Amino acid sequence: MSRVFAYCRVSTADQTTDNQIQEIASAGFTVQKGRAITETISGSVLAMERNGFLTLLNKLESNDVLIVTKLDRLGRNAMDVRATVERLAAIGVRVHCLALGGVDLTSPAGRMTMGVIAAVAEFERDLLVERTQSGLSRAKAQGKVLGRPKSINHEASKQVVERLKAGEAVAALAREYGTSRQSIMRIRQSVNAVM
Repeated sequence: MSRVFAYCRVSTADQTTDNQIQEIASAGFTVQKGRAITETISGSVLAMERNGFLTLLNKLESNDVLIVTKLDRLGRNAMDVRATVERLAAIGVRVHCLALGGVDLTSPAGRMTMGVIAAVAEFERDLLVERTQSGLSRAKAQGKVLGRPKSINHEASKQVVERLKAGEAVAALAREYGTSRQSIMRIRQSVNAVM
């Protein structure tokens, strides 16, 4: 007989997984105590890097059923979600997503759904990259300086170099110029690279 597990995830501590648990129960799934794994972690963290999901993975066996309320509970990255579903299917676990009509994502219909979702995600990612590149090109053409502003201007950098040569401490210079030690060390490295 198949065991039923639930994976419920929220992104922030002020959110709760109670609604997800209730939704799974309302859909007619009975999840025994200890088989509902809940965690608070961003969906942008890969599933295999989440402690709660890894705990769940260690409990799952062939013929088990995993229920999620929405696909984004598994993750926000379509490629990660697809890899996760494929990994679960490889060990014989069926994955049901309530938001997709309860479809088993490891079935032929579910794999087709996952393929469409992955294609849409890839298309959206390509559009985002295209728009970003276009925006950067336009900004460059307008003469805008791109990138993070320097924490120390050119004149101050010259002073830092001279003071470093005089033996002053990196930490003291960082405090005085209101920047990080790493910024001072980068200035020192750029001078050493020229010499």
